Amino acid sequence: MKNKLRIIGGDWRSRCVGFVDVPGLRPTPARVRETLFNWLQYDIVGKRCLDLYAGSGALGFEAASRGAKSVTQVENNAQACRCLKENSVALTASQIKIVQSDVLRYLAGDAEPFDIVFLDPPFGMNLAAQTCQWLEEKGWLARHARIYVETERHCDLKGIPENWRQLKSKTAGDVGYHLFERLD
Repeated sequence: MKNKLRIIGGDWRSRCVGFVDVPGLRPTPARVRETLFNWLQYDIVGKRCLDLYAGSGALGFEAASRGAKSVTQVENNAQACRCLKENSVALTASQIKIVQSDVLRYLAGDAEPFDIVFLDPPFGMNLAAQTCQWLEEKGWLARHARIYVETERHCDLKGIPENWRQLKSKTAGDVGYHLFERLD
């Protein structure tokens, strides 16, 4: 069964993208996306974005709609990747690249620095801190990169790299969401 979500702003505002029912896939709620992209409104245009644990692709599609230069979406689930590709074609989103891979395997590969990273791992698997450490240690972040981390509401964010400064943090329902800046 295909579900749909609406892109909130930018060139594709009000366009719908579909996503599949797969275990652990929960699109970032619209009100959380709206808040996040209000936080990033002056930082997104022309930037290189990395959408890890892409799932529905909501964050990556929203970033591309709002002027990101490029968006790389990394997702492990084959069904979800097929859906991401279908949505990308439907939107004629040439700036979006979809990579089917386990996120940690992807981050173990050849690094290229990104300006903005969206990190929304499956809940209950304690992947946020390790993924953040790998982003930092393996060279995936540009100077002053912005890193968005979405977790369970009460998730302990111990293990976030010491050179990251928290800019914003909120909760909505069962979701905690945080925006960090990488300092030199």
